[in-house]
Amino acid sequence: MINKLVENIKKKEAPIVVGLDPMLSYVPKFILDKAIQEQGETLEAAGSAIWEYNKGIVDAVCDIIPAVKPQIAMYEQFGIPGLQAFQKTVEYCKEKGLVVIGDVKRGDIGSTSTAYAHGHLGGVQIGSRKCYGFNEDFITVNPYLGTDGIKPFVDVCKEEKKGIFILVKTSNPSSGEFQDREIDGRPLYEIVGEKVAQWGEDCMGDSYSYVGAVVGGTYPEMGRVLRKIMPKAYILVPGYGAQGGTAEELRPYFNEDGLGAIVNSSRGIICAYQQEKYAGFGEAGYAEASRQAVLDMKEDINRIF
Repeated sequence: MINKLVENIKKKEAPIVVGLDPMLSYVPKFILDKAIQEQGETLEAAGSAIWEYNKGIVDAVCDIIPAVKPQIAMYEQFGIPGLQAFQKTVEYCKEKGLVVIGDVKRGDIGSTSTAYAHGHLGGVQIGSRKCYGFNEDFITVNPYLGTDGIKPFVDVCKEEKKGIFILVKTSNPSSGEFQDREIDGRPLYEIVGEKVAQWGEDCMGDSYSYVGAVVGGTYPEMGRVLRKIMPKAYILVPGYGAQGGTAEELRPYFNEDGLGAIVNSSRGIICAYQQEKYAGFGEAGYAEASRQAVLDMKEDINRIF
C-alpha cells in the first residue's frame, strides 16, 4: 500500500491528505436539517448527516488528492451510527481510488494491539471465511508501550501489504512535556524515530517502508533531524493551516525529489466554506469551496520544491 500512496502522490502531484474530521458544527445546515427531518434529533440523524457531508467533499476532491485521513473519534462521539458513517466513508473513499489513513492512534499490550490491527487493517477468521472490519489502508499508532505493542501491527502490515504511521513528534502545544524530554542527552522523539526506522527495516515497499511516522509540521528543525534518522519512513505531517504550520516550514520533511512526506489539512479544507476567503461559495457550495482550498494548498506546497 505504501507503493500505491507514493504512486497516487506522483500522479496527483499533490503530497496532500484531507482529514475527514466532521463535527456537527461543520455540517451545512441544509444537510443536518434534512437528516433531522427524516430521523429526528437522534444519533442516527447525526451519522447520516456526517456521511452526506463527507460524500460531498470526497466527490469534489477525489480527482486531485491521493489520500484521506478520517479521525475516528469524530465518528465515535455519535456511537454506533457514527462508526457506521466512518465505515461507509472508508469504503466510499477506497471505491474512489483514494488511500485511506485511519487516524485511530491505537497502541496497547500485544494481544490488544493484535485485535486492533485485525480490526482496522486485517481481518478475522469466522469459520471458513475471513471477514474485514474497517479495512483502512494505513492507521496511526501510539508507540508508548514499546515493541510488543507495535509488532502486532507490523505483522498484519506484512500480511496485508498495508501500513502504519507511528506517533513520533506530534503538533499539539503540550507535546514537549514528554516527547522533548532528554534521555541520555537526547530528546525522546529522536529515540522513537530510531525505533521507527528499526521496526520498518524488514517490511519495505519499493522505496519506502510500510512503517511511517507522524511528525508535526510546526517543528521544522525537528523534522529535519527526523528525516535523516528515518530515511525510509514516509512522514505524515499534521499541523498545516489551521494549526499554524506554513509551507516554508514543510521543506525539511521531504526528500530532494519532493517525496517522503504527506501533509494533512482537516478544518482548513472541510470547513473552507466557513472561511472568509471562500465565503462566496456559500453553504450550498461547501464541497466546491473544499476543492478550491485543496487547489490552493497544492499550489502553496508545490512552490517549495
